[in-house]
Amino acid sequence: MAEHAILVVEDDSTVRELLRYRLDKQYDVLTAANGEDALDKIEEQVPDLIVSDIMMPKMDGFALQSALQADKNTRVIPFIFLTARADERARREGARTGVDDYITKPFDMEQLLSRIERLLERMQVFQTQLGAEIGRDFSQRLLPNALPDVDDYRLCYESEARQQGGGDLFDWTRTDDDTFFLTIGDVMGKGLRAKFYAFTFLSYVRGTLHTLLKESTSPAAVMGEINDMLLNDDVLNDTFASFLLLHWDPAAHQVTYANAGHCRPVLVSETDVRIATHSDLILGLEEDTSFTDTTLDLALGTALLAYTDGLMEQPLRDGSLLGEEGIVDLAKPCRTSPAPIDDLLASALSVSDRSAFQDDVLALWLQRHDGDVPPTC
Repeated sequence: MAEHAILVVEDDSTVRELLRYRLDKQYDVLTAANGEDALDKIEEQVPDLIVSDIMMPKMDGFALQSALQADKNTRVIPFIFLTARADERARREGARTGVDDYITKPFDMEQLLSRIERLLERMQVFQTQLGAEIGRDFSQRLLPNALPDVDDYRLCYESEARQQGGGDLFDWTRTDDDTFFLTIGDVMGKGLRAKFYAFTFLSYVRGTLHTLLKESTSPAAVMGEINDMLLNDDVLNDTFASFLLLHWDPAAHQVTYANAGHCRPVLVSETDVRIATHSDLILGLEEDTSFTDTTLDLALGTALLAYTDGLMEQPLRDGSLLGEEGIVDLAKPCRTSPAPIDDLLASALSVSDRSAFQDDVLALWLQRHDGDVPPTC
């Protein structure tokens, strides 16, 4: 199937069929005999570009283009006018209404093909730039503007978003008793759709936390409510997310977490580096899924590292992936670093065969500092 669809609007059947024959070799071609017919065809399939005559019965080319301009779903379709009217007045009218190009009959077919290709390339560049801008906006909205400032702890994170990457998110919430919920998630998929769903998903997380924290500080209980919401919401139906929800109690020096299929966090102490192994089913698969709370003690100098799978799936020089064990090896020397996340990500790239991360990457470092650990990131 052709990559682009072109609608040819022409009342002369001979010219219409000639255009169909020549364009059909490169594009998916739709045809219409006048503007009214064209609008019916567009309701069935929105084309990537329109080639239209001006003088037609029932609805002429200017009226068709005006109708498309009035609809937000069709106003950006590139538009080429074909006409026997060579006068400057028609050309000015086309320019005034936003026509992209204007070719006078009889026309050279190679010239028309060249202009179609140029307009489609321009449209592709525009869409790519727009997608990148929207992707950056979504990525920024999935991250906090500031972090909790807690005595005897340092908390830092780093996020590197890729336009084609997934829906990584991070947020935090302070409870009435000065504890904190830290939320890290990854909505399945790539590109803008995953980032949009992640933004919507994060809104659900915030709302659920706000409601349930009046009754419980159990991450597992919150996780169950979020899972049910995913399965019963029309917007997020068939959306799956891995999710790590941590309840951090600085006074008790503990972190209680529930893990729904997310990358398993790593504990880094002076003598040991270990993986917090417990994990349950990812969100959005089954109703009434049960989740488990697991509590970790944070001794002096101990750090908890949480991250998304863009880090774990970074390719190495030998063709394998960094993986959990690779992250464990890289995390240990970061414990006494003034910038642990920066050092971790730099180390990951130093053993990779790529100069940049291939997917969205997010890493969080929570550490109870002592005299040997720098107090800030």
